[in-house]
Amino acid sequence: MPRIALSDRTLKTLTPPTSGQTTYWDEGLGNFGVRISQGGAKSFVVVYGPNRTRKTLGRYPIISLKQAREKAKELLAEVTLGIDKQRSISWKQARERFLLDCERKNKRNTVAYYRKRLDTHFKFGQRNLSDISKQDVLQRIRRIKTSASEQHHAFVAARTIFNWAIREDLLASSPLNGVRGFKPAQARERVLNDNELLAVWTEATQAPYPYGAIVMVLILTGLRRNEAAQLEWTFINETAEAITIPAHITKNGRVHTIPLGKTLLQVISDLPRINRFLFPSAHEKGTVFNGWGKSKARLDSTLENVEPYTLHDLRRTFATTHAKIGTPVHVTEKLLNHVSGTISGVAAIYNRHTYLEEMKVAATAYEEYLKCLFDS
Repeated sequence: MPRIALSDRTLKTLTPPTSGQTTYWDEGLGNFGVRISQGGAKSFVVVYGPNRTRKTLGRYPIISLKQAREKAKELLAEVTLGIDKQRSISWKQARERFLLDCERKNKRNTVAYYRKRLDTHFKFGQRNLSDISKQDVLQRIRRIKTSASEQHHAFVAARTIFNWAIREDLLASSPLNGVRGFKPAQARERVLNDNELLAVWTEATQAPYPYGAIVMVLILTGLRRNEAAQLEWTFINETAEAITIPAHITKNGRVHTIPLGKTLLQVISDLPRINRFLFPSAHEKGTVFNGWGKSKARLDSTLENVEPYTLHDLRRTFATTHAKIGTPVHVTEKLLNHVSGTISGVAAIYNRHTYLEEMKVAATAYEEYLKCLFDS
């Protein structure tokens, strides 16, 4: 390994390697150096402890040579004095503690959101939490090819666990400090036209259970897919002609009651009763359907003259169709369980009317519109 007298002047003259990375170690401070990549990026590093743990201190010139050297001295001193707290916990241990903490403070869907991204994209195992560098995290995010939206969600999950670790005194700083993040997907405006909606409905009626039935429920109710997937038989009240979804399932944490129209009732009545869920998982007893990707791809492969769409686009189509048939905006918002909108502020505090009867009228008109569409 090359050793040089690191200075601001030598940092500017270092030549990138033709491939991979090269580390130049400082003659003045042992175990401290600068790593330069093939692309020319320069990052300060320090090696410490009996296990020769390598830690990235920051990228030059965002962090200066003087700052990096002082930071390296502090770290080496802490190790010498035996107060290096960060070396005592692995990524796996931190992940477990983080998720347990989330379960005490957050909704089940939020915990599932973090668990999915951490387990799918950040498999650091027993690596020390403090040894995970910014490039370690960013490289894994850049490998995600499914969508820009998923890159954004992965970044949010990583940033959240590192910020949590700082609050828990498990890290001195986050490796993602100064990272702008990944641009979230732009809000979609996709609405299926009547012909496309008819095509999706027709194929859904022929698709295997439970996915086909879920798609029909989404078209009829405007529910979010995870809300529909977690429906239980006890939520259904045929006498009241309504389905009541508990707060712990809905996205906004509010109880949501929707009308049980004739078409919706027929779809539900045709479902097999396997367990407490309308749409249970075929693989794990006691859990709900989660085979979205393959099931949607299978159904979509049978569609003709339908532009690419997401299941959430069915919710937007639901709202747009209600506007088309004249449903008042505040009733549509009730059907969608939107908190903000036309009834907000003081009015929202004092207006406790459920609008269930108005919602039933709107649901009937909506199902009649669909019936005419599907029977044409």
